[in-house]
Amino acid sequence: MAQRRRLAAAVALTALVAVVEFWGGFRAQSLALLSDAAHVCMDLFALAIALAAMIAAQRPATPRQTFGFGRLEMLAALTNGALLFGATIAIVVEAIRRLGAPVLPHGLLMSEVAFFGLLINGSVGLILLRDGRRNLNVAAALYHVAGDALGAAAVIVGGILIALYGIRWLDPALSLFVAAIIVVGVLRILREASHVLLGGVPQSVQMNDVLQRMRALPGVVAVHDLHVWTLGTRSHALAAHVQLDDRRISEATATLHALEMMLHDCFDIGHVTIQFECESCEPDERVVCTQL
Repeated sequence: MAQRRRLAAAVALTALVAVVEFWGGFRAQSLALLSDAAHVCMDLFALAIALAAMIAAQRPATPRQTFGFGRLEMLAALTNGALLFGATIAIVVEAIRRLGAPVLPHGLLMSEVAFFGLLINGSVGLILLRDGRRNLNVAAALYHVAGDALGAAAVIVGGILIALYGIRWLDPALSLFVAAIIVVGVLRILREASHVLLGGVPQSVQMNDVLQRMRALPGVVAVHDLHVWTLGTRSHALAAHVQLDDRRISEATATLHALEMMLHDCFDIGHVTIQFECESCEPDERVVCTQL
């Protein structure tokens, strides 16, 4: 509950920064500040996804959704990425237009609003720092927060230079810089979400390592039809056919427990489905044999 409250506080603070930066961007006529506000929206959505994942993880599975609702966050991430990509294109088009006909924004207001955003951004980072060590989704949100801090710092410096020297082209140039940061983040979100929805192997799992560790357990002769995929944040599943040497049912059960413990401890795989097969299918009630 404490972790959820901290994450909810981070969402609220980030939303405040987005509203203030949008207001400041329109008031100062700064495209760079508006671009940074769009970047903050990406951070806001990343934090909201992390919060939604915590809440969804507590929802029980249903007869229609037997694995739960972990993949809702991936669908939301794809939607978020598509919207942000469209917004970034609009920013780039306007930035190119302004490079041809520069508008002098209010530099001091730019810097003041961006500095406010940087302070709140730092507070959000401190709130999430401890949870980021234990939750991969929060750690990803921290990555977004760090990128936003970089964009805010660039706007602060640009605003000061504009106020001192009246450099009109600096504002659209800064907006292109922030747009590049957004594109990098959006492509990362789209790539990861698509990988999960396509049933790809989790980034933290190496299939060769899984295969070798499974084969190394006593009694395991061979492993085939091995599949590993992601259900949701830190929720991975595995299915495989495991061939055993001839042994009693009680011994096969012990092997199953050893496989489950190894896969959980070494690869963070919590949903394991194993179909045992035996080397010899001679009729023997002592032997586990499911091979057809």
